[in-house]
Amino acid sequence: MGYLNPAASSQLAVIRVRVAAGQRSRGWLTAAGLTIPVALGRGGILANKREGDGGTPRGSFRPLRLWWRADRLPRPRTLLPVRPITAEDAWCEDPASRHYNRPLRRGASESGDRLRRDDHLYDLIIEIDHNTRPRVKGRGSAVFLHLARDNFGPTAGCIAMARSNLLRLLARIGPRTKIVIG
Repeated sequence: MGYLNPAASSQLAVIRVRVAAGQRSRGWLTAAGLTIPVALGRGGILANKREGDGGTPRGSFRPLRLWWRADRLPRPRTLLPVRPITAEDAWCEDPASRHYNRPLRRGASESGDRLRRDDHLYDLIIEIDHNTRPRVKGRGSAVFLHLARDNFGPTAGCIAMARSNLLRLLARIGPRTKIVIG
């Protein structure tokens, strides 16, 4: 297994994510000599992603920004714009809403996928441009790169990895990095 030199200053050109043989909810991420295990959506990698199908979307995407839990981790080194996660931060997963697949602020009694979670899965979130331009209602929302469960259990459609590997990637991911899934 290779590694990325965190001191390297060049932005990664391409990150590739592929499904692992015989395990649709597990995969491999490769970038600049690094090969790391990742958890994928319970539906595997899907070309025709739909809201709630548990699939990780096939395609080529760009990272938009890093969301991070400032109360749990020091600010990671990255070339991406960074935004701390607050208690009000959520993500709209309702295809009927005009805010579909966008971040929003929610009060304690309002619905939405909360970005501030009790577990550590969303301590670091890389937002990608899946279903953003144009946003198509029902084609999937809240697809991120984030931290994996201890057992690398399936995600709802995201790509999840160990914290040490996500921090290594963050040091080299920038707005021009291409994330190729499939």
